[in-house]
Amino acid sequence: MTTAPWRDPALPAAARVDDLLSRMTLEEKTAQLYGVWVGAATDGDGVAPHQHDMTIDYDWDELITHGLGQLTRPFGTAPVDPALGAQALARAQRRITEAGRFGIPAVAHEECLAGFTAWRATAYPVPLAWGASFDPELVADMARRIGRDLRSVGVHQGLAPVLDVVRDPRWGRVEETIGEDPYLVGTIGAAYVRGLESAGIVATLKHFAGYAASAGARNLAPVRAGVREFADVTLPPFEMALREGGARSVMAAYTETDGVPASADPGLLTGILREEWGFTGTVVADYFGIGFLETLHRVAGSPAEAAHAALAAGIDVELPTLKCYGKPLLEAVRAGEVPQDLIDRAARRVLLQKCELGLLDEDWTPEPAGPVELDSAANRALARRLAEESVVLLDNPDGLLPLAPDTRIAVVGPRAADALAMLGCYSFPSHVLPHHPEVPTGIEIPTVLQALRDELPDAKVTFAEGCGVSDPDTAGFEEAVARAAEADVCVAVLGDRAGLFGRGTSGEGCDASDLRLPGAQGALLDALVATGVPVVLVLLTGRPYALGRWQGRLAAVVQAFFPGEEGGPAVAGVLSGRVNPSGRLPVSVPRVPGGQPWTYLQPPLGLAGEVSNLDPTPLYAFGHGRSYTTFAWEDVAGTEPGIGTDGSYDLSLTVRNTGDRAGAEVVQLYLHDPVASVTRPDVRLVGYRRVELAPGEAARVTFRFHADLSAFTDRSGRRVVEPGDLELRLAASSADVRHTARLTLTGPLRVLGPDRRLRCETEVARPV
Repeated sequence: MTTAPWRDPALPAAARVDDLLSRMTLEEKTAQLYGVWVGAATDGDGVAPHQHDMTIDYDWDELITHGLGQLTRPFGTAPVDPALGAQALARAQRRITEAGRFGIPAVAHEECLAGFTAWRATAYPVPLAWGASFDPELVADMARRIGRDLRSVGVHQGLAPVLDVVRDPRWGRVEETIGEDPYLVGTIGAAYVRGLESAGIVATLKHFAGYAASAGARNLAPVRAGVREFADVTLPPFEMALREGGARSVMAAYTETDGVPASADPGLLTGILREEWGFTGTVVADYFGIGFLETLHRVAGSPAEAAHAALAAGIDVELPTLKCYGKPLLEAVRAGEVPQDLIDRAARRVLLQKCELGLLDEDWTPEPAGPVELDSAANRALARRLAEESVVLLDNPDGLLPLAPDTRIAVVGPRAADALAMLGCYSFPSHVLPHHPEVPTGIEIPTVLQALRDELPDAKVTFAEGCGVSDPDTAGFEEAVARAAEADVCVAVLGDRAGLFGRGTSGEGCDASDLRLPGAQGALLDALVATGVPVVLVLLTGRPYALGRWQGRLAAVVQAFFPGEEGGPAVAGVLSGRVNPSGRLPVSVPRVPGGQPWTYLQPPLGLAGEVSNLDPTPLYAFGHGRSYTTFAWEDVAGTEPGIGTDGSYDLSLTVRNTGDRAGAEVVQLYLHDPVASVTRPDVRLVGYRRVELAPGEAARVTFRFHADLSAFTDRSGRRVVEPGDLELRLAASSADVRHTARLTLTGPLRVLGPDRRLRCETEVARPV
């Protein structure tokens, strides 16, 4: 038997796909452009917005005779034993390959925002915690493990990471982001992509682009960002994750910017993404996003018009179903309303990716390669380490922490004894299991209460819930206050409940009207403080909350952003002192609950001043975090301070652990541009390095700053490096500057292209 060229792995992928396309009918090409969501709910209680009215009926057996582009969430829709799920997916793939003329399997995709969103899979810390770690390599290790778990059950594509930059902390999906700074988001996000792609999984960047800047922090609300904000804040993390991480897929955002929905924006999805950045992978729709062009945005009059607009803009695959790219698109092409070359363009991209994944090879098999274990001891150890690195000690003014091992501790609060307090909205127990209350969580999730008792076995630990997460009921205050009054110290464990579309206080569709602690939790904290017993506040949240009301009234403040299944022991370890806290804030913590939105990336008029009575200065700045040891920053030195607009400048310092225990310091480099042709943020992060040091140990840290890192978008829309004076600020946070280096850029204004430098390289040298 002669093998067709498209089956020949010795040929270039492009030649194979060209041969395959020449043999395919219109129906077969179109079938590669949509997914099918087997088992998706249509009763109005699903896991995606408008799932109930956007999911359509189809005949599976008839559908797959033409092939199938994607299988939507075979593990993430309902609880299924992973090993049995892998077998079921293999059976589905065999049916697909046997039904079609060409035997091409579907790409199976899953959510993997904080671990594989599947029953009994490791629940890692949420992305906001990744940002708090300031540890890209550890995040890459986590992503590599997630990728291996996905591969082990037959999944090909992961819908992560989220690269939206926080613009308003009231937005419900803040927990899914990495932080409020594009450089931090880009470097951590690119590391996640590297890890996932190294395991052979197609990483999908989302949400491209602007989603987090929705007006009023309302999910899917219009975006009113200016062109320079969009270019300098929103887009850079995506560019970095594509260029440095090698992501092979991008997901279009739900939102519109200045009246143009992202899913119908060729300037964004083709002009910037493909023509400027050279992206060659696939663009997929966010769930039902193409249909929303008709039903929510109203820029299309029918599913066929929506399909045409999205396909022309550059969306190759409709997820999660075939409402628009199925029959409506097919009929529109036959009627001459949609050019067939748009089908060919998208199908070619899809098939090229399938070719890269080995799905066009004759020897491809859907069978799992080996035993399935999605929550291994190694996974849990990594989840623990990332959780520990992400916990932020915000304040410890009198050194009450670490807690004495034999003290009397009253643990109070609605998050202390609830395992789900550790998890974000895209973890399986929070995302799917609320629809299956009879099913156990499938993984062990120690609570803070349980972990603290294990951590301090000689302590006398009592507990009272005090109140619920979001309801205003204060009936439990009396018992909580009584427990606190009997103790030497009260640990108040407060925060969020992750959920979807109003079923939580944090998560997708769970936007906040202000930044007060939810429900009666603020009043509970007041009552506990009034006892006079020292109160340690522990926050388990998906966003920052305003804490100025308690400034100077708390013995210590510990912030953890949904730290995952090992988050309880991580927090307890910080309280006991077993863990020396090293997390740094990826988002500012506000002083007051109103006056939002605000992030630290503000030009002069966005800062406190005489022109307004409202002071937006945060209580704890971006990058802030304390330690149980101390560090000295010494011997700061730079190279020649006059460099060209295409030059580089090295800035070095010695960091010394001057305390009596090991710890990690996070040295941050900020840029201040005193005069520019458009207003600029007063400071912005351009480099950082996490440094682990034993007691007395020192390390020499060098930042290699290139002039490209000073670039911004000018009035004509060009990205430029302007000559003039700059300041580089070595800092422990955006507000805690330790040393300043002044330099001057000389020479002509430079217009940058796609080869611009995106990263400030760092080097750490330790004395021999």
